[in-house]
Amino acid sequence: MVVGDFPIDLETVVIGAGPGGYVAAIHAAELGQKVTVIEREHIGGACLNVGCIPSKALIEAAHRYQRTLNSQKMGLEVKKAKIDWDQTLSWKADVVNRLTSGVAGLFKKHKIDVIFGDAFLKDENSLRVIDKDDQAQTYNYENLIIATGSRPIEIPNFKFKGRVVDSTGALSLPKIPKELIVVGGGYIGSELASAYANLGSHVTILEGGERILGNYEKDLVKVVEQHFESQDVDIFTHAMAQSVEQDDDQVKITAMINGEEKTLVADYCIVSVGRTPNTRGMGLEQAGVKVDERHLIPVDAQGRTNIPNIYAIGDVVAGAALAHKASYEGKVAAEAISGMPTINDYHAMPAVCYTDTSIATTGLTMKEAQEQGLVVEKAQFPFAANGRAITLDATNGFTRLVYVKESGILVGAQIVGPHASDLISELTLAIETGATVEDVALTIHPHPSISEAIVDAADVGLGFPTNI
Repeated sequence: MVVGDFPIDLETVVIGAGPGGYVAAIHAAELGQKVTVIEREHIGGACLNVGCIPSKALIEAAHRYQRTLNSQKMGLEVKKAKIDWDQTLSWKADVVNRLTSGVAGLFKKHKIDVIFGDAFLKDENSLRVIDKDDQAQTYNYENLIIATGSRPIEIPNFKFKGRVVDSTGALSLPKIPKELIVVGGGYIGSELASAYANLGSHVTILEGGERILGNYEKDLVKVVEQHFESQDVDIFTHAMAQSVEQDDDQVKITAMINGEEKTLVADYCIVSVGRTPNTRGMGLEQAGVKVDERHLIPVDAQGRTNIPNIYAIGDVVAGAALAHKASYEGKVAAEAISGMPTINDYHAMPAVCYTDTSIATTGLTMKEAQEQGLVVEKAQFPFAANGRAITLDATNGFTRLVYVKESGILVGAQIVGPHASDLISELTLAIETGATVEDVALTIHPHPSISEAIVDAADVGLGFPTNI
């Protein structure tokens, strides 16, 4: 920082150091660009600090606790199993620190400068950064990548304070609640509900739609709902939270559930009804950058906005708000700035919901494929017939392949069950490379393994269902 507000000339600037921004910055540096990152709070963004990583750490701790309590059928009995919540939170913080420190180290390795503060665009070639001490500095730039991510939506009458928390606050509750209300049954709300149910909370989900996890197919969600039932999780659909009262000990929620007013009491309330892009209040209009009615930034196949030297990636552009999508787009934008003939041309974007019985999808569903005019078939194999799943005592769910009837080319896949988040990558690669059901069936998988369910599903598609 220099004394006074004299413009400083920069080459490539990335606003935001989350999984889109830091990947874009590192790849741009790898390609020979001189890169500067502007970050409001923490290296790693929401994903590494208060989202993807800490939530999965909490989910894993909860899952292990539950397995400790329920291994009697295997002849294992642990007496007086308990949770040291402070230690769990400390371990979660260590996981976050390890990853964020790693990103900071990569920035140093690639000679990437970091400026902490809020960035405000002045025009298409300059911006101003205001730091935590309200000191301002103007910077000129050649190219800009906007990777500012998103934030939780705050609904009327439910301010994030006290015992009403967003997904960030949910990861650091001072104690495990006996009673927990989750407003919103999307993937974030469902993941948190599953984690706290495993930790011993009685969880109630209030979902405004006809079912939880509305972005996933019904038969996938049914498996998750069945597991929730086994955890004694109460799910109310067509439920709209109206108001909340709280004191030092509890929250009282008034909600309309199927047209009837009900009052629910809990220790804490998590509000998780979606996220909104961080595009407002940063001066996009001053730079002439167009924004649509959803506050998203329209971009071309290289991530370029209507202003040729300004790019946007991740949650601020159309498409699923996924960390790996942002990282992919970050690489493409960095390559575009370097003049490479690159575009966002993926055929399959994997998505995962890390509930205790997890869901993973990639490519097209049957319905989506048919809407595109494709004549498709599906092939499905249950984990109940998979040897490794049986040894893991995790037999709920199935693997499904969606493929073109005439050619057998894979166009989509859905998995609900053990290790779904890991299995889906193989099927994403198969779709990206134009593999057929026969290609998958002829690929030898180790035995016994969860991944054999993929081969078995392919065998079903070929008409030779060996294992069922």
